[in-house]
Amino acid sequence: MRLIKLGLFALFSIAVFSIHNSIAQSVQPDDLGFIIAQPEDLFQGGARSETIYGDPSEPGLYVIRITFPPGAGSRPHYHSTARYITVIKGTWYTSWGPKSDIYNPDDMTAVAEGTFIYQPPEGHHYDMAKDEEVIVQIMGMGPVITTQIPQPEQ
Repeated sequence: MRLIKLGLFALFSIAVFSIHNSIAQSVQPDDLGFIIAQPEDLFQGGARSETIYGDPSEPGLYVIRITFPPGAGSRPHYHSTARYITVIKGTWYTSWGPKSDIYNPDDMTAVAEGTFIYQPPEGHHYDMAKDEEVIVQIMGMGPVITTQIPQPEQ
């Protein structure tokens, strides 16, 4: 059962990274170049990840908003560029630094709604929503490359 849960968790993590690394900007600027994305403009069609501005795979600023259902998150990894994160809704859990090289969801720090997080380039970490839906907004400069940290065999 644990292997099934780990497999599903890994698939979700890969899907989230694939989604936000492959979808171009979903909200287009108006004729004057302004972008005003109302909540009803975002997450249409059941999407869990929305690229609001830019493209993380291209040079330049990007803004992504991700909704994580309870129990979903990432495995140990790092990004090639800095990321600037705001927890918009819910309590986000994260682990960072050398201890985050090995996945341990029981040893994470709770991050309250409204919190700002800076992840330096190549800063090892993982994060997740535990008991509730969590929405985070991630900003950074592309292109960004995400590298998964191999885990010991269980």
